[in-house]
Formats: sequence, structure tokens, C-alpha cells
Amino acid sequence: MIRRTFLAATTALAFAAPAFAGGHSMDIVDTAKEAGSFETLLAAATAAGLVDTLKGEGPLTVFAPTDAAFAALPEGTVEDLLKPENKDQLTAILTYHVVAGKVMSTDLSDDMMAKTVEGSEITIDLDNGVMVNDASVVTADIEASNGVIHVIDKVIMPGM
Repeated sequence: MIRRTFLAATTALAFAAPAFAGGHSMDIVDTAKEAGSFETLLAAATAAGLVDTLKGEGPLTVFAPTDAAFAALPEGTVEDLLKPENKDQLTAILTYHVVAGKVMSTDLSDDMMAKTVEGSEITIDLDNGVMVNDASVVTADIEASNGVIHVIDKVIMPGM
């Protein structure tokens, strides 16, 4: 029942995202650029030197926080993370949002643990909508040529 509810919710969300109408002929970075609500994520990926990885062959699964999710962080957090001296911390945070392989919503199960590229695990919870740690998935299964994007409403932090 949970899986059916999740599938219905993610199918409805996927159709509610016309900004991603480009389909999966574009890579993860270009798909995010076209959407227009991931400028902070893309700036952070550039600062961390991760753009080439996200444009690479993959496949990768990215739990992508929106600009609003980054804006909700404490004042000055994003600016501090974008400083060159904080590149390692920024890289750890961004790679915590990435899982190797293409993980579609149909591959998820309740209380599932997934190892991130950063090295820690994230928890998938299907009891109250679809949660990745304490972030809600607001749009799922946005396919790109080198993986999939699931849009989340919060920046998740390793070790928290």
C-alpha cells in the first residue's frame, strides 16, 4: 500500500513539473539549469569542482535541494560554504546528496538506507510522504541522460 501511494504521488508530481519537459536527452547539470530553480546548487557544484562529475557518464541519483531550500539555511551559510577555504566542507555536503547508480522511485522502500558518494548513508522514509532524512521529496524521477534527479525541499547535512 505504501509503495502504491508513493508511486501515485510521484507520478502526479512528475507531471506537475513542466520545467523539466526537456526529457532525458540532457545530463543532470543541464536538466537542473533548464528548470531554473537550482541556481544555488549549480553555483555550489561549480565552487566545489563537481560540475564535470555531474555531467559525466554516471549513472547518478541526485537529491537536489531547490534555491528555496538553500535560502532556508541560517543567514550567511551559503556564502561561507562558497568560499574557497570551505571547499572540502561544501564538497562533503553536496556529495551527501548523491547516490551512485540510477535510483528511481520504484526502487525505494520504507526505512531504506542508501550510501552516498560522500560515504555516509541517507535514510528513505515512506511513512509521511517521501522523506530523505528530514527533507521531503517534492518532485521525483526527473530523468537525465546520466541519471535521475529527485527534488527535495531542504539541504541535508552529513552527520546530522
